[in-house]
Amino acid sequence: MRITLEFDGLEEAEDARTAIDGYRWKLAMQDLDRLLRSTTKHGASLVLHNEQATKPECEIADKLREEIRRILEEYTLNLD
Repeated sequence: MRITLEFDGLEEAEDARTAIDGYRWKLAMQDLDRLLRSTTKHGASLVLHNEQATKPECEIADKLREEIRRILEEYTLNLD
């Protein structure tokens, strides 16, 4: 499959960069999700990496994961 994207001029340079960087954005979101999952599943602190997460920190990490998925779903995107 071949897809061609065309952008005209400097005024569309940011749109071109966004299109090119799409995969890197996905990888960054997957890394963020893994970090949050590590907190909810294994109790790893988000702030102090060698410490155990507090209960509120785990709850916040879980809610953030849910919110990220809700937002991605609105844009018909997923992390898989």
